[in-house]
Amino acid sequence: MAARRVSSLLSRSFSTSSPFPFRSQGRNCYNASRVVRRFGISSAAEKIIRPSVQVSYTQLLIDGNFVDAASGKTFPTIDPRTGEVIADVAEGDAEDIDWAVKAARKAFDEGPWPKMTAYERSRIMLRFADLVEKHSEDLAALETWDNGKTYQQAKTAEIPMLARLFRYYAGWADKIHGLTVPADGNYHVQTLHEPIGVAGQINPWNFPLLMFAWKVGPALACGNTIVLKIAEQTPLTAFYAGKLFLEAGLPLGVLNIVSGFGPTAGASLLSHIDVDKLLLHCSFSSLAFTGSTDTGKVILGLAANSNLKPVTLELGGKSPFIVFEDANINKAVELAHFALFFNQGQCCCAGSRTYVHEKVYDEFVEKAKARALKRVVGDPFKKGIEQGPQIDSKQFEKVMRYIRSGVESNATLECGGHQIGNKGYFIQPTVFSNVKDDMLIAQDEISVQSNQS
Repeated sequence: MAARRVSSLLSRSFSTSSPFPFRSQGRNCYNASRVVRRFGISSAAEKIIRPSVQVSYTQLLIDGNFVDAASGKTFPTIDPRTGEVIADVAEGDAEDIDWAVKAARKAFDEGPWPKMTAYERSRIMLRFADLVEKHSEDLAALETWDNGKTYQQAKTAEIPMLARLFRYYAGWADKIHGLTVPADGNYHVQTLHEPIGVAGQINPWNFPLLMFAWKVGPALACGNTIVLKIAEQTPLTAFYAGKLFLEAGLPLGVLNIVSGFGPTAGASLLSHIDVDKLLLHCSFSSLAFTGSTDTGKVILGLAANSNLKPVTLELGGKSPFIVFEDANINKAVELAHFALFFNQGQCCCAGSRTYVHEKVYDEFVEKAKARALKRVVGDPFKKGIEQGPQIDSKQFEKVMRYIRSGVESNATLECGGHQIGNKGYFIQPTVFSNVKDDMLIAQDEISVQSNQS
């Protein structure tokens, strides 16, 4: 199949009233103010909605109590719509991780959780799911406020899925069992599945609550205890969920939640000698390493050099979207648009490179450009908004570097490449055509945030 490539990404640039900051050719050459008017903008310049939810939990959750960091330090969590501070959150470090691991170890070795019947564990998880539904509006508002994803997405999709996932994992609790194995001679052979112990987990910032479910749910269903290091960009909903778990009857010390930074809290958890298992998502986790694969290698080294703990990693990728010549082009355009721009493009399986058969290439490019120009960007709390801001200034700046790289590599910038408004991290949806395989925008996972602190 002969194919050519379209590449889409979310981009950032300078003020929309300023000229484009690099020289372009052909279709790249258009006035910035004209481009801004062509995008569906709700807009970032309009008044920002103040959510009614109260931020009540900003301390570390250790051994069943919300506590300040041992150092007394805090850090701000930022509203990506404005760049302003939502709240100051406890900044955990190595001392707090050690405290949390000791609490988790005591809860596993001496507490009731791993000794409970699987049915009893499942009932607590089901009560948590019920509480998630009861507090769904608060959870959705906090997720949108801290992350920038649309309230519609959080309220109607992600929070219901959070409850559904915990019900799913609760259903597994009493269905995990071993085998009776045939053997030669007068022997009885069986296998037994037991909880592994203290699970160390690092949560990403792109889907904070859904990833909370994917990590915490299976570990609890199997009877493990947990130390969860949450992303510093999005700490608020995890603490709220921790409070709901306590309300659901989870024993003290079973779930410990620490907010902090990669080089301190994150690295301490990875190398802790008393953590039995690691589970993390490298692409969006708060670690001080560049690139998801490089991050994975470092994590494996830290795990091996401590107690050779097993590690489960999700390393991201560069997902291709392929359009054949007999495809329904209108449908393909809409699917490709969703595959890339969903969740502001901050998705480890985002379809950020699109291969299109040469016979339908030009038609696809024009329609993909037109769809991107119609995408409505603005305050994610408002109805009808399709896209909110990027997570923070670092991700904002990183995508801009890729925009420059694409233009400097002679890809054709079809649309986008500019900031919307003059504050926050709102950006125009961006589409490149005539992209070659050796270009960085075709090779790198643009949604991954590197060099985080």
